[in-house]
Amino acid sequence: MNTETALITGSSSGIGLHLAHEFARHGHPLVLVAPVLSELESVAADIQSKHNVPVEVVAKDLENDKAAEEIFAELSGRDARIDILVNNAGHGFRGKSWEMPIEQDISMVRLNIEAVLRLTKYFLPPMVQRRSGRILNVGSIAGFNPGPLLGVYHATKAFVNSWSEALATELKDNDCGVTVTTLCPGPTDTDFFPKADLLETRAFQKASVSAPQDVAEAGYEALMKGELFVVPGMMNKALVASRRILSEGAQASLNEAFYKKVPPEDQKRQRGDFEREAVGSRR
Repeated sequence: MNTETALITGSSSGIGLHLAHEFARHGHPLVLVAPVLSELESVAADIQSKHNVPVEVVAKDLENDKAAEEIFAELSGRDARIDILVNNAGHGFRGKSWEMPIEQDISMVRLNIEAVLRLTKYFLPPMVQRRSGRILNVGSIAGFNPGPLLGVYHATKAFVNSWSEALATELKDNDCGVTVTTLCPGPTDTDFFPKADLLETRAFQKASVSAPQDVAEAGYEALMKGELFVVPGMMNKALVASRRILSEGAQASLNEAFYKKVPPEDQKRQRGDFEREAVGSRR
């Protein structure tokens, strides 16, 4: 049994769900956070049956500015020690900037940025005091360049990538035994795509799409090694490297093309294709 307890946000689906299974597979006790209690309880039961690790659940909507404080207070009341904080929860919306409702823009900022900041502000100081701890922030390759039609989402992930690197450097310079790792996936077969209105775009239908199991495994391994960044997939690594040779305008145009819809006859992929294939290959 690994004694490091991991708190994972957005753990009822997608990358967060598979991160939960990956941590449990390595024996970590878990605290799972997502908005819907019934979904969390179902996930917890499945993980416990498969991996035989302790799993606690906390149902909170992280867009609420009191959620992080309430999570910290609730866990403190249970005398629960969090050794690993996984800031995974996030979402995006596709659309022209002048047509997007401001509520959707603010929603992305609150979940993708503010919730990450607030949770870290609560759970990092005890780690520093203990001189041990790990943080895994889920950024994105989207955070390395601008993304027309998904502009606010790219900007929120740029914040996560940049802030995480700065925080990791501060902690390293203070030699306090706490590490920060940023997981930067590319297109991944999760509910992010249908929820963001991206299922019919080139980003899902034509790009190299990862299985969430593979992304979770890469993130876990990098975290435990104390790596600063991890970009799963060779194509994603190439896209990140291209920012060194492409102008910002060229990067923006490339991303804009990814987010345009393809004709119906060219839409061959369905949500879950890559995730199910990965399940089959691991049996």
